[in-house]
Amino acid sequence: MNALVATNRNFKLAARLLGLDSKLERSLLIPFREIKVECTIPKDDGSLASFVGFRVQHDNARGPMKGGIRYHPEVDPDEVNALAQLMTWKTAVANIPYGGAKGGIGCDPGELSVSELERLTRVFTQKIHDLIGIHTDVPAPDMGTGPQTMAWILDEYSKFHGYSPAVVTGKPIDLGGSLGRDAATGRGVLFATEALLNEHGKSISGQRFVIQGFGNVGSWAAQLIHQSGGKIVAVSDISGAIKNSKGLDIPSLLNHVKEKRGVKGFNGGDPIDPTSILVEDCDILIPAALGGVINRENANDIKAKFIIEAANHPTDPEADTILSKKGVVILPDIYANSGGVTVSYFEWVQNIQGFLWDEEKVNNELRTYMTKGFKDVKEMCKTHNCDLRMGAFTLGVNRVARATVLRGWEA
Repeated sequence: MNALVATNRNFKLAARLLGLDSKLERSLLIPFREIKVECTIPKDDGSLASFVGFRVQHDNARGPMKGGIRYHPEVDPDEVNALAQLMTWKTAVANIPYGGAKGGIGCDPGELSVSELERLTRVFTQKIHDLIGIHTDVPAPDMGTGPQTMAWILDEYSKFHGYSPAVVTGKPIDLGGSLGRDAATGRGVLFATEALLNEHGKSISGQRFVIQGFGNVGSWAAQLIHQSGGKIVAVSDISGAIKNSKGLDIPSLLNHVKEKRGVKGFNGGDPIDPTSILVEDCDILIPAALGGVINRENANDIKAKFIIEAANHPTDPEADTILSKKGVVILPDIYANSGGVTVSYFEWVQNIQGFLWDEEKVNNELRTYMTKGFKDVKEMCKTHNCDLRMGAFTLGVNRVARATVLRGWEA
């Protein structure tokens, strides 16, 4: 099932639980604006190349729209729509004053030189600069983009609007980025896991974890869980998968990954088939890579008691049903991985204030938001007698619906 179908389905179930009227339900689903622009740049060899850039701005009832910009060869409009919508509910669940957006450029960043990527980013910014803004739409990095991309957008946008560091988040520290932003999603996963385990009378210490995906989110989550006394028994990434039932030495693994660009070949663990990573024996499974990896084919074989969705949409609805029958508790992506957007919000606040927070303040504020977010989700679970996914969706949709009605926007 594709991401858009699944997201729409969850939204509709939440709308039904909340008893929203059909007009309001329809207006909440329709994106505010979809932008598509042609970006033509001279390549290093002098030839011209054209790319399609786009931005889906889903909803701005609660504040400026917020979401990543990805550079990827196969940009599926349905997926971008789903991710923009997901950002609307995610920012509402986190209770930060934003709506949802998502965008990017259909290109393969690996095939372009740094100067070509810079030209492409600047042309894209020229085309959309009057449609984004500090109080309109605040982009951030996503697949294939990073702090340098944000620096180029900031510079190009500032040529038109004056120096505006708050127009993008995920910037380099030297240009107004926030301390703690790099680890934010992984740290949020740690705080979310702590809140869930606490509810079940457990703590991270001594629990066995499996992490699929060892990029920014997976590697930070592994590092922070390891420091909190959790035992990480298996990890995987694009290069392969490794396992050590006594627990992997995470600091050594991080050094290995830095050198070899992947977990493959790490001598502190045995290689395993990457496709079996999700069904390895553990207490807590953290999918931190791609969407749709837990599906009806493998759901029955999953041995974890808890699944923390660090990736976007890793669990198919069919798998959801199978796992809930088995009694597996799933902490949904729109809450579990909201640490990144929460610290992006802190970055935006610091830029608007012109005042830099120290890292301890960033991390403490993040803990406060994640802990409160879990309480709010649980409250909705009790009210509507539903699982955590529906608890999070009803919480997010209800907050957006209330803002929409209060602003007098309902159809």
